[in-house]
Amino acid sequence: MEQTRKRAPSARSLETKKRILDGAEKIFADKGYDGATLRNIAGLAKVPVGLVHHHGHSKEDLFCQTVRRRADHLSKIRIQNLEELKSRSNLTLHSLLDCFFRAFVNLVEQDGEHWQSYGRLVAHVSANPRWRSLAEECFDPTAKLFLHEISLLYPNASQLRAATGQIYAVAALLAFFNSTWRIETLGGVNNNANIDELVTFCSAGMDALLNK
Repeated sequence: MEQTRKRAPSARSLETKKRILDGAEKIFADKGYDGATLRNIAGLAKVPVGLVHHHGHSKEDLFCQTVRRRADHLSKIRIQNLEELKSRSNLTLHSLLDCFFRAFVNLVEQDGEHWQSYGRLVAHVSANPRWRSLAEECFDPTAKLFLHEISLLYPNASQLRAATGQIYAVAALLAFFNSTWRIETLGGVNNNANIDELVTFCSAGMDALLNK
């Protein structure tokens, strides 16, 4: 019996799905999973709630789709940059963290609003064990590549210490784009976020932890 071929989504359908995912990204980032509603998302995307159900299915499915959407793109950039770094120089902890961080920073600079929202979304995932399997799927394969390179630099450090240092460093990265106003408040002057300062701070702390 000949199988019926599925029709490819129309350009209009793809555009609607993109608006829904963009809206979901913003709402989930701002309100968290529990605070967000499909009605909020529909309102921001300017579509009926029924279309959000159609494209996103359940709220949990839509959340997972939203997290997955940019994860592969970010991972590919990080892996490519890591391979280029390994081919042209000896690795250091500073250069590895710079490579891992700067991929995300460059994406924010290219498309600030969406990638900043995505960063807050990732922070929600990282802070809640409910999303453990989603984090393992979307982020752990790439994180483990960088952890492997770090372990080669610190052969006497345990995997637990290396993982702890990396998680602390990633937490600092996720806070990087959302804490400028606090730096300005406490420092008393306007501050331009500086990725080089962040890398220096995190690599020094991680080095101290791994040499402990």
